Amino acid sequence: MLFDSGTPCEFAAGSGLSPLTHVAKRTTLGIYLLIKMKGYILDLGATSTLLRLLSDPTRMRLLALLEREELTVAELSSVLRLAQPRVSTHLAKLKEAGLVRDRRAGVSAYYRFNAEPGAKPAAMLRALRDNIDDGLLRDDAQRLPAALAQRASAEGWADSVAGDMERHYSPGRTWEALARSMTSLVETGDVLDIASGDGVLAELLAPHAHSILCVDASERVVAAACARLKAFRNVEVKLGDMQALDLGARRFDLVLLMHALTYSAQPAQAMSEAARVLKPGGRLLVTTLGRHSHRAAVAPFDHRNLGFRVDELRELAIRSGLKVISCARTTRERRPPQFEVLSLLARSKQPC
Repeated sequence: MLFDSGTPCEFAAGSGLSPLTHVAKRTTLGIYLLIKMKGYILDLGATSTLLRLLSDPTRMRLLALLEREELTVAELSSVLRLAQPRVSTHLAKLKEAGLVRDRRAGVSAYYRFNAEPGAKPAAMLRALRDNIDDGLLRDDAQRLPAALAQRASAEGWADSVAGDMERHYSPGRTWEALARSMTSLVETGDVLDIASGDGVLAELLAPHAHSILCVDASERVVAAACARLKAFRNVEVKLGDMQALDLGARRFDLVLLMHALTYSAQPAQAMSEAARVLKPGGRLLVTTLGRHSHRAAVAPFDHRNLGFRVDELRELAIRSGLKVISCARTTRERRPPQFEVLSLLARSKQPC
């Protein structure tokens, strides 16, 4: 770790300075190393400016809060227990540096951490966030819910997050709950989940499928999937290679390649195999990373390629004899390096 939670306190003893001040002042070496390791490109002037900005503990506290929530000056003042003019001054500096952005809603201005594409200083700060542990930051985090509750009571929760609702929690309103509810609309028939991992998708689909076969190349992952899915009689898990499926005469109404192709050294062969085991008129759903250049970022995940362009993914399906229904970029991640995700839906051709 770049910052040991005990070291700043020991260093600050008798100095008259807060532990967070010392944490802020000791970020220089850590930031430099992260620039080198993660490939962020900042010139000397920009780096010096950023380091001066981070040397103030109040600005560190502001960034920590604004990464969690979108907040007004008054709310930040309440949480930090600082005067509003002081908070506004620091926000202006952070905004000028591109670390914070704001939006207007009536007479109020809401500030948030800038995680948009191209915000390289923000990317660097995200890399540091898990390495700072300080009592002031913990106290701020504990006071934050009260400020949000006060806003909700004044405006109503839905009004307070309008236009940004997907970023905010409310009891029971989670992506998992939404996914489990939406799968009840799906009629899948016989499903093949290629590179299925530990079976989380099969668990969602099993109540609505006639049968599901999960195939993965890792013995340990297959064992984990068997444990997860043992309650479902219509689900089978087996060891297999996506580039050489050994399934006999079995054919499927739906074949899934969900983030599988980036693990293939022969993606064209994997696509061809998926198409081969479709029933006439059966569908293939593919989700995969868009083409990128962040080899170091995906290396820990054992990716075998750097994703695909939309036209490349479409061509793989066409060459496998499929009719492409749709192929497009579906999402772009907020956090750096802003990976894009592509989705393809294709259908096997009906016999004449």
